[in-house]
Parts: sequence; structure tokens; C-alpha cells
Amino acid sequence: MSAKKIPVSSSSAPAAIGPYSQAVRVGDMLYASGQVALDPSTGQLVPGGVSEQTVRVFENIKAVLSEAGLGLEDVVKTTVFLKSMDDFAAMNEIYERCLAPEGVVPPARSTIAVAALPKDALVEIEVIAKA
Repeated sequence: MSAKKIPVSSSSAPAAIGPYSQAVRVGDMLYASGQVALDPSTGQLVPGGVSEQTVRVFENIKAVLSEAGLGLEDVVKTTVFLKSMDDFAAMNEIYERCLAPEGVVPPARSTIAVAALPKDALVEIEVIAKA
């Protein structure tokens, strides 16, 4: 018998605005939808550049992970979508602080440049985590 899909949702992260879940738990794995830098209280993109947006993205990711009883240290795979590869270094600085501090095994990662992101965001990050 296969493991059930269990939806995971946090009011501390932007609500899903479409036919998808913030995250889905299957057994001990959590598959989180991509997060952009929306402030969950206003639904608006946070002001600033890619650094400020990446900080907000990780706040949203942490909220979803927390709802599932997980943290950033449980992330095993990420996919980063950037509107411009010129923003890679600035995004990567925040990413390293959040997901690869000293002594932590960083997750596997793919980084992709895209033509556009929802709400004209500069960065979107999705994660897979293991309990």
C-alpha cells in the first residue's frame, strides 16, 4: 500500500493561489511548492532587490517546513529559479547562510534562469525535505 499524500499549509506563508498545496507530505518526505517573496500578510512582493526577496523566500519556506515539524536542516534538494543569473551571487550569499552554514551538509541544488516568475519576482525556490 502506498503512503498517503497529506497537505501541509501554514498561515505564516503566502496562501496557494491556484490548484496546488503549499507542500505535500508523503511518508517521511515533504515536497514544498516554490516560494516567491510574497509577504503573507499583504500578499505583495517585498520591496528591494534579490537579497531582500531571497530572505523573504526563506522565511516563507521556514514557515511551511515548521508546519510539518521540519527545519531548513532537513532540506535535501532545492531548485532555485532566477529571473537573471546576474543575481546568482547575491541570492547565493543568503542561500548559504540559510542552508549551508558551517557544519551543515548543504542540500543538492539546481539553479535555473527563467524568463519570468509570478508577480514579477526575481527569485523562486522550491525544496524537498526529509523527516
